[in-house]
Amino acid sequence: MMIEDTLVVEGVAHDYNFLPENCVNPAMGRGIGEHMYQLHSRWGGPGYALEKSLYLDHGATAEILGRAVLAESQSDIAVYHETPIYGLFHDGGSPLSTGLEMRERWPNRVLVYGAVAPLRPGAVDRVDELVDVHQVNALKLYPQDLVEGRITPLDMSDPEVCYPVFERARERGLKVVAIHKALPLGPGPASALRVDDIEGAAMAFPDLTFEVVHGGLAFVEETAFLLDCAPNVVVNLEATSALVRTAPRRFAEAMGAFLATHNGAQRILWGTGCMAAHPRPLIEAFWDFETPQDLVEERGVEPLTMEAKKNILGSNFLRLHGIDEDKLRATIAGDEFDTTELAAPWGGRVEPAAEPAAVA
Repeated sequence: MMIEDTLVVEGVAHDYNFLPENCVNPAMGRGIGEHMYQLHSRWGGPGYALEKSLYLDHGATAEILGRAVLAESQSDIAVYHETPIYGLFHDGGSPLSTGLEMRERWPNRVLVYGAVAPLRPGAVDRVDELVDVHQVNALKLYPQDLVEGRITPLDMSDPEVCYPVFERARERGLKVVAIHKALPLGPGPASALRVDDIEGAAMAFPDLTFEVVHGGLAFVEETAFLLDCAPNVVVNLEATSALVRTAPRRFAEAMGAFLATHNGAQRILWGTGCMAAHPRPLIEAFWDFETPQDLVEERGVEPLTMEAKKNILGSNFLRLHGIDEDKLRATIAGDEFDTTELAAPWGGRVEPAAEPAAVA
């Protein structure tokens, strides 16, 4: 169900598995799961929180996750991101298998980003595997890893560690490298979450596009400077999109900073991180959002226009990946998700709303 005929691309979808047997350190993994569930409940709001037992003790599964994006929200395309968080989770945090199953079920509606961990042996060969065996659309990197028992930051501009991965990606025809930034997940140096190291990589590989995931959740000015300095950098709003509901002025300031950069409205991608949050309330809040007038008049914040919203929700991603929108629309027309009705959030598996406090 398109929102006023605007094709919407969910730029990041994840599956989570916080079961003790999947956690390298069960106490730490469970703690991360509890923290993520609190964010999940807050970001989506009442009626959009998955049952806690499913969130923590099961995982979304391809069926639940795919339908949350494609049947229960206005999203037309889902982009699944594998993650290489092997220091915390045995399957990496968001396993490739879920994305591959989603794509097998709905090949015209699902794209897959495959994860690489450059600090681990065989990273370059992993690129070949992702291309040859799994036919991924892009790569996904994480900014730190557990190496010999220590959390170690990953410098994306390191010519010995990261550049061979980027070089192989380029050789194999991949065009996009997505990099987790800004959002902490478990212990690790905050410096790894900054965006400073992307500029060197972007300059060394001008024919690759580097996608800053969670752009604007933190380091807004630094990210805007990066966009102005490196034309082959784009921002993905995963998690940042939740601010449109929970902190709209912060959201307006981040969006204004990005829109004010060179071709800024064409370099921002939509994403919610589902199952981090259900996509529907965030899409609707984004569609209805207006930049506060006082920020525009008193601080010169660039307003978020309707044209920019349409670009951000879908057109920018399609252009980045060389996907013809008219052909895509024709391909998905008439399939099971081409409907005017939205299904119930999480297939009805939602956490009951909290009872209002009794009045003394």
